[in-house]
Amino acid sequence: MPPVTRRTTIRTAAVLPAVLSAAAPAAVLANPAVQPASPDRAAEALADRPLFGANTWTLSNGLRVVHVESRRVPVVAHYLFYGAGGGEDPPGRSGVAHFLEHMMFKGSRNVAPGMLSLAVAREGGQDNAFTSRDVTAYFQNVEASRLPLVMRLESDRFAAPLIPADTLEPERDVILEERRLRTDSSPRARFWETFEAALWGPQHWHGRPIIGWEPEIRAISRENLLDFYRDRYAPANAVLVVAGDAREADVRRLADEFYAPVLARPYRPRERGGAAPAAPAEARVTKRDGAVREASFMRAAVAPSLTWGDVRHAWALEVVAHVLGGGQGSRLHKALVETGLATGAGCSFDAEAAGASTFTLSATLRPGVAPERMEAALDEAVARLLQDGPTEEERARSVRQMTAGALLALDGFGTATRMLGGALSIGVPIETVEFWPRRLREVTSAEMAAAARAVLGGAPSTTGWLLPEQPA
Repeated sequence: MPPVTRRTTIRTAAVLPAVLSAAAPAAVLANPAVQPASPDRAAEALADRPLFGANTWTLSNGLRVVHVESRRVPVVAHYLFYGAGGGEDPPGRSGVAHFLEHMMFKGSRNVAPGMLSLAVAREGGQDNAFTSRDVTAYFQNVEASRLPLVMRLESDRFAAPLIPADTLEPERDVILEERRLRTDSSPRARFWETFEAALWGPQHWHGRPIIGWEPEIRAISRENLLDFYRDRYAPANAVLVVAGDAREADVRRLADEFYAPVLARPYRPRERGGAAPAAPAEARVTKRDGAVREASFMRAAVAPSLTWGDVRHAWALEVVAHVLGGGQGSRLHKALVETGLATGAGCSFDAEAAGASTFTLSATLRPGVAPERMEAALDEAVARLLQDGPTEEERARSVRQMTAGALLALDGFGTATRMLGGALSIGVPIETVEFWPRRLREVTSAEMAAAARAVLGGAPSTTGWLLPEQPA
């Protein structure tokens, strides 16, 4: 399960605007004074109140705890985030963070290998984990009365994983097979890997695949995994998030019982700093593949985030991305899809990143159209935005649609845990998540124009085409 950020929430909201008024959460509906008659009014009602109303505190060992109470169903989501992901892999050992995630399921001091997942399954719950570029997280969704069980199991894994030597090679084979299935067998996944390496460089923390380059996966040793655990999996570099049918007093008591005894120790902080390329490793990448039937275009530029660069641009770029590629009313849809040059077009940007982010434009070429013609039309649409800036109507429409996504964020089980844990783990304060609708509403057209010029008008970028093989 991937981490949920503002971007994924916004994307959902863009395709389901009609249901938002029916999806208003209990926090809004309980107050007659703010009864929403439309998605717009519902979003306005949420703008000045926290989305989740989370409580947060820090244990004596440095572990941060976040609690969100929701008693709508007798279920709890229990997530433990570490502030380290694929971006923290050591040089020449891409894939270590992901490999360690796998090995953390091989038992701990008081829990035999496989017993954590088996114990959760026997209680009718679900458990899993994921590694992103910025974080690694382990989670369980269980019936509310089983919260003590999963806290005991997860805290034991936190404190003393076994990482047994005799399981290293079998698990390496599992990971290599995962890479073959997800990347090597997919032309688009292979191209995306090549494309990211072209922008950032194949050994830049942003240019390495999270799963790892195959030769480097084969070179990972048990000592590499133990070093990563010792360096990164410390209480002060972790965030525990519990959401659902659990009272704060109970969560505090259980956290003190199970997590507070985990020994505090130093950890190695992220070392990303200002490490962004002054120029792309390759400015243009073109690949042909016999398995491809539709040509795909992509352009990505280095962009600031909420933790790196000119952070003032980060909020504005969220709105710029929606104006350019957020659905049928966007500029790229009008310029490329409605004119018959492309079958689809979009734009993505995620401000919640540890270090530099990327601003990406994409499109799928309509058969029979020359790639150069579509790329020229895209360039023209971007140039008009840079020259004239967005209109006030575009800004208002985009902000309105994006902030309406807050309703769906509140309605989804487990969303609070993933949004809050992911943000805190990269150094973004909890207020940023709780009040992001307000921050988006404060973005001005002038700020959008300045941010677009800074990123699309001169930041390092790479352009790529994935094309079918040329006819014989």
